Amino acid sequence: MSLPAPLGRLTPRAWLGLTAVTCVAALAAALVSQHVFEMQPCPWCVLQRLVFVLVGLVALAGALTPRPAFWRASAALSGLFALAGVATALWHHFVATSSVSCELTLADRLMSATGLDMALPQVFAAFASCADAKARLLGVPYEFWSLGLYALLAAVAALVWRQAARR
Repeated sequence: MSLPAPLGRLTPRAWLGLTAVTCVAALAAALVSQHVFEMQPCPWCVLQRLVFVLVGLVALAGALTPRPAFWRASAALSGLFALAGVATALWHHFVATSSVSCELTLADRLMSATGLDMALPQVFAAFASCADAKARLLGVPYEFWSLGLYALLAAVAALVWRQAARR
């Protein structure tokens, strides 16, 4: 299966750049939801934000590098982070939202270990429990929007990896 003509002409660097921009947009959407629409995040929500940042940073590093070997490495690492995001979103939906408390869960401990919850609380601090932070956009749980985007980012990473291998 091939991509439509305009997408098929994109270089690995362009795909990596689009990945980085997409991750910035995902983080921006989360912040607008929180700060404009007052949808307070839970620990699993902010962990998903961190995963978007990681995918975006790794993709950006690859996009800024002119060497195909770095594109492949960037694609592989951003793809792994995207798959971790898929797992995080699935856990968030099927386990965490059913919990009364998500305090001291893996997500809570990871965010505390990074120190980002204290350094950038407006972005990475959890202000709600998982059960209380259930939110929907167009009838779809927020974590499923993240899940779909992570899956798309993983597919793009695989595409970049394959394209870079041919160069």
